[in-house]
Amino acid sequence: MASPDVVDLSRWQFALTAIFHMTFPALTVGLSVLLAVVYTVYVRTGHPLYLQIFRFWKKIFVVGFGLGVVAGTVMTFEFGLNWGTYAHAVGPVIGVTIGMEVITAFFLEAGFIGLMLYGDGRIRPRTMALASWMVAFGTLLSTTWILSANSWMQDPVGYEKVDGQFQAKDWIDILFNPAFAHRFPHMLLAVLISAAWFVGGISAWYLVKKRSAAQPMARRCLSIALGVLGVLMPVQLYVGDGTAVFMGQRQLPKLEAFEGNWKSDNNGYNLLVVPDTDKGENRLRIGIPHLGSVIAQDLSGRTTTPGLLRTPPDERPDMWTTFYGFRAMYGTALLMFGTAFAGVVLRMRRRLYDSPRFLRWMVWMTPAGIIAITGGWIVAETGRQPWVVYGQLRTADAVSHLGAPEVAATLAGFVLLYVTLLAIWARYIVRTVKAGPEALPTGPASPDVPEALVA
Repeated sequence: MASPDVVDLSRWQFALTAIFHMTFPALTVGLSVLLAVVYTVYVRTGHPLYLQIFRFWKKIFVVGFGLGVVAGTVMTFEFGLNWGTYAHAVGPVIGVTIGMEVITAFFLEAGFIGLMLYGDGRIRPRTMALASWMVAFGTLLSTTWILSANSWMQDPVGYEKVDGQFQAKDWIDILFNPAFAHRFPHMLLAVLISAAWFVGGISAWYLVKKRSAAQPMARRCLSIALGVLGVLMPVQLYVGDGTAVFMGQRQLPKLEAFEGNWKSDNNGYNLLVVPDTDKGENRLRIGIPHLGSVIAQDLSGRTTTPGLLRTPPDERPDMWTTFYGFRAMYGTALLMFGTAFAGVVLRMRRRLYDSPRFLRWMVWMTPAGIIAITGGWIVAETGRQPWVVYGQLRTADAVSHLGAPEVAATLAGFVLLYVTLLAIWARYIVRTVKAGPEALPTGPASPDVPEALVA
């Protein structure tokens, strides 16, 4: 077993890599779908506004897509370098699943990304539309394989242990494990919603700044974003609730930790806790009485939430990270739902583009989806502890035999690199947004496209 310092440093390194990586798919999966949709609409209608939208968001998509691929590759290397025991144990299962992501999603994206990025004006528009849809399908495939692999670690089934390795017995059970059925739609909705907030927030910024050249694009993009959010946000809250209930049934300590109770006598909902892990109690707790019972669909107030003292000390996840990760996800989701509802109301009253306060609030909500996704992954991963494969392989037993100074040095290097790359990426987005979209395309339409409408 590795030393506690090596375990903690390795966990921090992988956590930072995962958060850095997830920042990009949180946007690029949804943006790829937007690009495919708007270019298809352009091919069908010939309206140059949709080509303008495609060209603008393509610039933001491509840099995030590239950084996401690089960060994902780093995570794969960390499996073998920092988590060698884990890689050996789960290789026959997780190795195959990740390999399928490479030969399906990555190859599909690699085959069409060049056409999508550089084919505009060089190849037939229908071929461009096909390439855009293939890239979008590739990002969705990647999401599917990653969620399948991670969900198996959350709820391992369909295997047998042979000489310390997890060997596949039933690939259908492994790939479509019970957790996957809940977590995949939850994550798919999350990335689409995250991209919609990003598009809506930047579009609102153009409207707040009254950038005349960008007004048509901003209005159309804000309308699309709020339309998507108006449909998906209620569905996401329903799916998310089902996911939380399922994980609570299969991983009770996770539910105990994100509810923030040590004893099983609280029918309220905790808003803030200051846990004392050593004593098994909260030094401070602020909550709303009876709300926990109401959320559990019991208006009588008799239903209480289970406390973490029910779980043996060596199997308890960290309450700090699990509790506040859940609050970040759930609290942001409620804000997103309320904002989307307000946007639908304003749209129905024909005041959507003439409400400065709402538009300014939309600008502040631009990163809301990323925050919610990050919080959700913190809950999923820290709430699973102390297991890396739940109930079967402990995190402390999965680390490579490395020295603490080695891991600390690589951790410091990754932190410096990721902060630099995030700063460059953020600056690129700011500069691209400030530069604004290109002028509306004019001139004759392609033979594939109906006669273009000239604004």
